[in-house]
Amino acid sequence: MPPADPATGRGESGPAAYRVFGRAEWAALRASTPLSLSAEDLEGLRGLTDRLSLEEVAEVFLPLSRLLNLQVAAARGLGVVQDTFLGRQVVPPPYIIGIAGSVAVGKSTFARVLQAILARWPDHPSVALITTDGFLYPTRVLEARGLMGRKGFPESYDLRKMIGFLSAVKAGEEVVSAPVYSHLTYDIVPGQKQIVRRPDILIFEGLNVLQTAAGAPLLASDFFDFSVYVDAAEEDIARWYLERFLLLQRTAFQQPRSYFHRYKDLPLAEATAVAQRIWREINLRNLNENILPTRERARMVLRKGADHRAQEIWLRRM
Repeated sequence: MPPADPATGRGESGPAAYRVFGRAEWAALRASTPLSLSAEDLEGLRGLTDRLSLEEVAEVFLPLSRLLNLQVAAARGLGVVQDTFLGRQVVPPPYIIGIAGSVAVGKSTFARVLQAILARWPDHPSVALITTDGFLYPTRVLEARGLMGRKGFPESYDLRKMIGFLSAVKAGEEVVSAPVYSHLTYDIVPGQKQIVRRPDILIFEGLNVLQTAAGAPLLASDFFDFSVYVDAAEEDIARWYLERFLLLQRTAFQQPRSYFHRYKDLPLAEATAVAQRIWREINLRNLNENILPTRERARMVLRKGADHRAQEIWLRRM
């Protein structure tokens, strides 16, 4: 790794706290881990604009799954030590992985693929995935508080409910529920819950999962055993956001129940202008003010190139 800049703490490729791997170097760490996903499996896991390939899975996700498999085994070993010391029955708590990053950077696809691969390891077949969208306040609350223009910012989440959920999961409670969010209606679905039943691994994905808060007794990241920040250049994320918006305009926005139904017939130039305004006024501000500053709290940073392919992996030095 290049020497760090003494003024910034960064090397040429990343912060000094991390070891930085090029793609080929990282891929070699796969060792003999088998590729357990098929092309058909992958097709069902891709996001709207992601171009994820089996090559990407083999070279990026399989080394990560091998690392996490070793981490889970080590964490369970520590749990056995503590339970033995306390003289109680050994019940390993779920291993929790936090995944952070900007809107449109591909973290949801990353989380789904990671879930599918980790669940194929015989050591931890039960892998749950929860997104923080379910912990957003309902639209009626956001409107009453004047926060609809800051949806996705830290203050738009019910942090008490989020912390309560993570605490219950980590405590090994048999059944824990999380609210369900609809991207179609852009709101919490009344009466619906996603049930988590003491999984081996919980993946917790969202914009601000690595967020700090002054004076807060607990943070979401306090419950994480490992964390990943999915990263890319600002101009690339903006382009991916625009591509996704225009694709949704032709698909999901056409449904009368869609919150964005009013945009369904906009000409291309107007739809582009709307998407760029939403990106600039909401998502870019949130990225720069709240999300990007948490990047170096992650145990691993996945740096994407303009083609959505992983280019670098930063792994925090222990």
